[in-house]
Amino acid sequence: MSSSLRDEPADVAAEVGCPVSHLAESFDPFTDPYLRDPYSFWSEARGQEPVFYSPSLDYWIVSRYDDVRRIFRDTDTFSAAISITPLKELCPAAVDELVKAEMVLGPSLVNEDPPVHTQRRRHVRDALVSARRMDAVRPRIRELAGEYIDRFVRRGHADLVAEFAWEIPALVTFVIMGVPEEDMGRAKQFANRLALFTWGHPSDEEQTQLAAGMGQYWSYAREHVRRRLRNPPDDYIGDLVRAWRTPGNEDLFDENYLVTTMMNFLFAGHETTTNATANGLRALLQHRDEWDALCTDPGLARGAVVEVLRYSSSVIAWRREVVSDVVIGGTAIPAGAKVLAVTGSANHDESVFPDPERFDISRDNAHRHFAFGNGRHLCLGAPLARLEMQIFLEELSRRLPHMRLVPDQTFDYSPNTSFRGPDHLLVEWDPRANPIEADRPR
Repeated sequence: MSSSLRDEPADVAAEVGCPVSHLAESFDPFTDPYLRDPYSFWSEARGQEPVFYSPSLDYWIVSRYDDVRRIFRDTDTFSAAISITPLKELCPAAVDELVKAEMVLGPSLVNEDPPVHTQRRRHVRDALVSARRMDAVRPRIRELAGEYIDRFVRRGHADLVAEFAWEIPALVTFVIMGVPEEDMGRAKQFANRLALFTWGHPSDEEQTQLAAGMGQYWSYAREHVRRRLRNPPDDYIGDLVRAWRTPGNEDLFDENYLVTTMMNFLFAGHETTTNATANGLRALLQHRDEWDALCTDPGLARGAVVEVLRYSSSVIAWRREVVSDVVIGGTAIPAGAKVLAVTGSANHDESVFPDPERFDISRDNAHRHFAFGNGRHLCLGAPLARLEMQIFLEELSRRLPHMRLVPDQTFDYSPNTSFRGPDHLLVEWDPRANPIEADRPR
């Protein structure tokens, strides 16, 4: 394991023990005011109690940049095994839905540890984000962005989540996975919001409905994988099948692993990119000087994406399980404990990002963010997400530079610990002032 995590003397751990935390009493990640503005809470936490225990979650909460980085880097001490285990135990009705679908909740890269994670990661990465695949999908992303803007550009108002950012990332993932056009309508209905299922405390009724959607998508993904097993084409799953069939890789995957990988890619490539896009557009339109600068110089889009990922990430926390006793941030945490590493807080750590609450698309070290994790579990889909977001910003700033947020709207967020993006983002503009003549009302 990393020696840097054990560099505090044992007597310090004995002295620190389990702190009595006043922050734990106010830490409720499932309700406002936290949902509306978690960053104010974490500013206080970093200064007063950077590591504290939450009895309501039964998790140790870690908020400073260096400590979060250590958790990601030391995979011997901090296991990813619980990363996608539902926070709330499944109710019997939800279990029944998964059983009906013959769903097997097996491992995937996100909750695997070395050495098996290392063995599989290269193949899954190459199948997903090779330069060839990114080059192939780039024009389709721009085409989809244009088609969706066409639907509302002459109207003068839109919900940029429901009418733009919600569907396009799903359609892009379908293209990469090789979902045929005639199946896309069917597949889209399974692209439900799953953050609440895994990282929230849904009611039994909500949990059962979400489980039913997961079961339906599992059934579709299994059909899709089996077709590729019979005749693997040139797409994401086809590439994984060919890697599996390479001599020496017989133990690399199995059918259930490929089905689970397809499901996880849909979520990772869909909901997270949707949320990141919505967060970014909200931040840009609330900081009008930055939006105007982007509209004047589209070359700033790449930097804008990076600062959005730092300032208002769609993933603000990851979970780990402690394998052996450890001291982190001056606090002793025992083996078997569960840890919530708050990446959103780390991205606003004053020791790394000067004036962290300032949104600046020219910030020179924004790339140090943890929006995609860090270390062995760095998100494989990061290049695709950045590409999509960059194209979205380029197209919207080109065609709707004068759009603005609808005043006095309320931003609502899914009540969960880890994934964050507004359910709606209402914007308006004068369509008669659209800079492209063909976009003006006829």
